[in-house]
Amino acid sequence: MSNVAIRAEGLSKLYPIGQREPYYTLRDGLAHLFAAPLRWLSNGRQVSTAASLSPSRSASQAANGELQSEFVWALKDVSFEIRHGEVVGIIGRNGAGKSTLLKILSQITEPTEGEARVHGRVGSLLEVGTGFHPELTGRENIYLNGAILGMMKKEIDRKFDEIVAFAEVEKFLDTPAKHYSSGMYMRLAFAVAAHLEPEILLVDEVLAVGDAAFQKKCLGKMGEVAKGGRTVLFVSHSMAAINRLCRRALWLDTGKIQSIGNTESVVSAYLSACVGEGDERVWENPGQAPGNEKIRLRAVRIRTEMGHAANTLATEAAFFIDVVYDILDDLPPLRIVIKVTTLDGTTVFLTRDNYQNRWGTDVRRPGRYTSRCHIPGELLNAGSYTLTVSAEVPFVTFLFLEEDVLRLVVERTGGMGGEYAESWPGIICPPLRWDVMSVHERFGSTDSVLVYPKARQGGRT
Repeated sequence: MSNVAIRAEGLSKLYPIGQREPYYTLRDGLAHLFAAPLRWLSNGRQVSTAASLSPSRSASQAANGELQSEFVWALKDVSFEIRHGEVVGIIGRNGAGKSTLLKILSQITEPTEGEARVHGRVGSLLEVGTGFHPELTGRENIYLNGAILGMMKKEIDRKFDEIVAFAEVEKFLDTPAKHYSSGMYMRLAFAVAAHLEPEILLVDEVLAVGDAAFQKKCLGKMGEVAKGGRTVLFVSHSMAAINRLCRRALWLDTGKIQSIGNTESVVSAYLSACVGEGDERVWENPGQAPGNEKIRLRAVRIRTEMGHAANTLATEAAFFIDVVYDILDDLPPLRIVIKVTTLDGTTVFLTRDNYQNRWGTDVRRPGRYTSRCHIPGELLNAGSYTLTVSAEVPFVTFLFLEEDVLRLVVERTGGMGGEYAESWPGIICPPLRWDVMSVHERFGSTDSVLVYPKARQGGRT
């Protein structure tokens, strides 16, 4: 038996712009029904190809560019294989085709071209709460929603207490859902969907709802599903969640596969494409520069200690970041802030230019200024980072805030872990002071003798 859970070949979906897709007639439906047994002969479910264009318009016309103003390819020639037991993350910008792909695999919509074969029972968490009725109680909605998602009554009975406990709505179980808060509604909806036991689970950004505690709980449940050996396709804009749950990732952009493979490398490539490249960002036109009538950001630059432009540096290399800005009118005490983050959004550190003058008592007069931040060597670990710069009057207002201005790449060539071909974990990798001492207990001595380092008495801690 094949180990392939999902195989897509040339999968494409064409949507009309500004018009609805035509409804199928009863004759079309009957023809499709009688043809269904033929699609089950190949030992798995096949998502069939069906035209979604009007009779006077064809997919071939769209492919030749004749319908560009009226149609858009949500997916175009997508092919991939996913094996049983794999957990694959699907990433991409809004409108990249992620949800369309899952809807085709769930048989909610049909492809315009190509086909997909799905081997196994499928559970879909595409829109949490679909199938809930506000007039029904929480208890009744559990059974209704479970039935819509393909669960048998005896399966719901067996899972009922577990669903209620996960949703934390025991007290309001017999209250109509219309009286639930949005958080309670989402918790109950996710609890029902998350306790399905399909062989293949399709999840579309349902973890973006709820508070932080609920999201953490949902991620934990998703982790259990993944470890249980089931096949999971997980769409999310949270790169931290993708990295945590998925070993492979598929990056979609404008309906086409840009990359598929190891999660870390695919996520890194995707995030890098979203960040400004180069060693500087300059705003030549003051009117288009971030800021207001009092201040304008003009440039952000990365430079080595020798003043050379660079955005790729060795771990042991010190460098500085210049923030150039024009002050157009007298400003009260302000501060320039630089934030360094990893590509998945984790903050490494923030620093400000009024650190020595904490309360910033000096008014800045009109003119061009450069705030320079010095970053010591052997601080950042090997990896990719983004820079965000802002100007603010503390506790009053932001004057400008420019996110992901530049990308910084740190490569390992020496320093901590550099002596060996190994990856050193962590975001920062500072050379901290260590002393190794011999106590001489076996000789009855109570004196400590410094063994290493003897000559080096300095160093950062």
